[in-house]
Amino acid sequence: MPTAAFADNQQLHKIASEISAIRIETDIKKLVGFGTRHTLSETESDTRGIGAARRWIKAEFDKISAECGGCLTVYYQSETISGEKRIPNPTEVVSVIAIQKGQTDPSRYVVMSGDIDSRVSDVMNFTADSPGANDNASGIAGTIEAARVLSKYKFNGSIIYAALSGEEQGLFGGKIMAKQAKKDGWRIKAVLNNDMIGNIQGVNGVINNTTARLFSEGTRPTETDKEAITRRFTGGEVDSPSRNLARYVDKIADQYIPNLDTMMIYRLDRFGRGGHHRPFNQVGFPAIRIMETNENYNRQHQDLRTENGVNYGDTIDGVNFDYAAKLTSLNAVSLASMAMAPTPPSNVKIEGAVKPDTTLSWTLASASENPQLAGYKIYWRFTDSSQWQFSRSVGKVSEFTLKNVVIDNYFFGVASVAIDGTESPVVFPGAAGSFGN
Repeated sequence: MPTAAFADNQQLHKIASEISAIRIETDIKKLVGFGTRHTLSETESDTRGIGAARRWIKAEFDKISAECGGCLTVYYQSETISGEKRIPNPTEVVSVIAIQKGQTDPSRYVVMSGDIDSRVSDVMNFTADSPGANDNASGIAGTIEAARVLSKYKFNGSIIYAALSGEEQGLFGGKIMAKQAKKDGWRIKAVLNNDMIGNIQGVNGVINNTTARLFSEGTRPTETDKEAITRRFTGGEVDSPSRNLARYVDKIADQYIPNLDTMMIYRLDRFGRGGHHRPFNQVGFPAIRIMETNENYNRQHQDLRTENGVNYGDTIDGVNFDYAAKLTSLNAVSLASMAMAPTPPSNVKIEGAVKPDTTLSWTLASASENPQLAGYKIYWRFTDSSQWQFSRSVGKVSEFTLKNVVIDNYFFGVASVAIDGTESPVVFPGAAGSFGN
């Protein structure tokens, strides 16, 4: 059988090489310099607190936009939250959004996000110094750096760079953005949430700068009872759009990011914990968490102190800037590849029960929105394999039959392929795997 592989794209290699560890270091130091970025902290000061931090982030996006001739639409997105356990009093939760509109399919979006806010041991302590160097100045710095590099290029689909607030108080920035995206009819095909991408030394003593983790949910929470019954008999538990988004990023890492091996974690997030991809999952958007492999819990959610010779607190000395740049490159190339590629196939269906052959069908993408469409590729794998193993390019058709490939023995999917060889994520048939229209 033919093996599954991406066509090599030299522009994607170039994008990966343009990410700067030096610029990321500068931005992390700037964010740390605001003292605290707690959601409930100071908003009037120009030098301290969440208000100063978000104004600086917006200014950076505005600067990037000015350098690319106004290619970014930059704005604040906010909502007043109150009556919550971690936000008891009325508080404006303000995120910063920058949108790079696509040339032919502007209503199709891929998103990179990071979290602005920081915290210490007491989640309600909004006055103490809370540097948040790794959690999550690293993710914000990576998002800004990706915007700097990708804004130099043109893409078919749109890219969003999101600096989300209120994460530590209850994922509120993500909830606000996801709710607005649904209301506005945004076709979000991927959310890459970056939360802690700069630490290489684990609390267990492991030091490793060559791996990263991709967390993705299995069955999507928006599944209906009828869809669940269908999935029980046809599969899809490990082929949600988020899970196939993780497979896509994993293949990007193998091909374009030197010395990086990503681990696909079959779980929504760390055990019992949460991140800003979850609100997007909650309303049905494909979303994953990208982060370091080796966490240091002495540096997370800790008051700044030294006890028994151990330094606690999320300070700048715990961030490896080259590693943060490596994970930022992974994001930038993944975003670019998906924005270059045609939209993921819609209405993917499969037939083949009690037959020697398997037939897949889908809806042809709009030619005006996807002029780069060269055709489609069918993927399949053994049911116990984590990654797609086999593939076949089938041209610009809406149906294809794999002769003598028995439906019962494999999982199947379909990807859209561009003239330059870039591909969309693979779409598993039926509601379980749908990326939407």
